[in-house]
Amino acid sequence: MTRLRNYFLTGFVVCAPLAITAYLSWSLIGWVDSWVKPYIPARYNPDNYLPFAVPGFGLIVALVLITLVGFLTANFIGRSIVSYGEDMLGRMPLVRSIYRGLKQIFETVLSHKSDVFKKVALIEYPRRGAWAIVFVSSERESEVNHLIEPHAGRTIAVFLPSTPNPTTGFLMYVPKSEVIELSMTVEEAAKLVISAGLVTPEYQKLTQQLAEDALRGDQKRPAAE
Repeated sequence: MTRLRNYFLTGFVVCAPLAITAYLSWSLIGWVDSWVKPYIPARYNPDNYLPFAVPGFGLIVALVLITLVGFLTANFIGRSIVSYGEDMLGRMPLVRSIYRGLKQIFETVLSHKSDVFKKVALIEYPRRGAWAIVFVSSERESEVNHLIEPHAGRTIAVFLPSTPNPTTGFLMYVPKSEVIELSMTVEEAAKLVISAGLVTPEYQKLTQQLAEDALRGDQKRPAAE
């Protein structure tokens, strides 16, 4: 019975991530197809010629259209059309706020994608002696940093993720002197947060490997000399 239980747990660990990934991927494809396929002309829709539905065709069409829109927007005529459309949206009270907010978010993420969450750190939160994992959002100078600098010194923006959903959390500005940077990657920290501390990076093995590599380098140096 013990062996059977171990076999079952091993198979569950292997099959569960595959099943969940396949389910989420299939759900995403189906959701995009349900939005795009009704707008595809009947003559170009392969579902009308085949005895079965073609999954992912709507997703492919959406990707092609988005790429085509980006290509057209890159030239002068496309930019003029986009500017005219944005002017029209700017005159609508409710739509204007939603559009501008979403556009600013996407532009910020895509234009500074190389700077988004590159470092993982620790801060004392929610009290002294209790530590929380955070992602360093930005170390750039801003109005917030400038105003609180006389009171707290140099500060940086950090994102405190919540468990088990790291996409939600809190944005905080904390003194840089109170932030302890970690050597783990953002992916490893995300796994640690999602699993509530059950999945931890193999720090001891990594430290031992680095020590062994350094020892081997010291032993080879006199022979090379």
